[in-house]
Amino acid sequence: MSVVKRIIRDSKERMQVDELLSKEFEEAGYGGLTLTKTPLGAQINLYTMRPGRVIGKRGRAIKDASEKLEKKLGLINPQITVVEIEVPELNPQIMAARVANALERGVHFRRSMFWSLRRIMDSGALGCEIILKGPLRSARARFEKVSEGFIPKAGEPSKKYLRHATIHVKQKRGMLGVTVNIVPPDAKFPDKIDLSGLPEIEEPVESTFTPEAPEVDAEKDAKYELNSTEKVEDITQEKSMDTSSQPENIVNTEIKTSEDENKNLKDSEKKKEE
Repeated sequence: MSVVKRIIRDSKERMQVDELLSKEFEEAGYGGLTLTKTPLGAQINLYTMRPGRVIGKRGRAIKDASEKLEKKLGLINPQITVVEIEVPELNPQIMAARVANALERGVHFRRSMFWSLRRIMDSGALGCEIILKGPLRSARARFEKVSEGFIPKAGEPSKKYLRHATIHVKQKRGMLGVTVNIVPPDAKFPDKIDLSGLPEIEEPVESTFTPEAPEVDAEKDAKYELNSTEKVEDITQEKSMDTSSQPENIVNTEIKTSEDENKNLKDSEKKKEE
């Protein structure tokens, strides 16, 4: 068998197992599976919200599921391992099933879509997109899409990190398709670089040149202070001498002026008598 035919056969087998288990454990919060072939048989990891319902009482439910896989699909010795989903809001299969259940109960499609989008983004997802296709309001088919965050559409990140799930809902007008795309919080994109691990670079400190002050001689300073104090004392003495001599001069000038006035008065009186 060629490689291409083997890949097609394995993909068809995985899809059939997925459809059977999703119908069997729909009420248990089925969240997908991983199928690996080994020489001893088929190893299946089943992800669910409620592991107790999948296992059943004394393991009856999981034994019945393994028997159905062996009889209907022809799997050799299927071994089912139940894995609990820690954050159901980051699983697209579970969120698509919730939107589908809301539509079956008669909730408006926009309300159910926005409610699921808000729950997914509050759980820490980097991006989310919910698409609803089919006859929403009339017989003519249309689609409604709500999205938030960053969602890669092409390239390696879309294949590696994008989680995708599609569920079909039967309504009165026809069949509706619910598609949920989620980008988990641990996704790493090539255009986003983290520089937190780099070492810190210390900036060089500018060195300023300060000239040294000349040495001061204590003896010269003491002599200069003595000379300055002597000069200040001489100046103060001269000023005091000037101030003391000023009143005598003023008194002498006043006496002279009074004598001249008396002489002038006497001369004027003599002239009048004559």
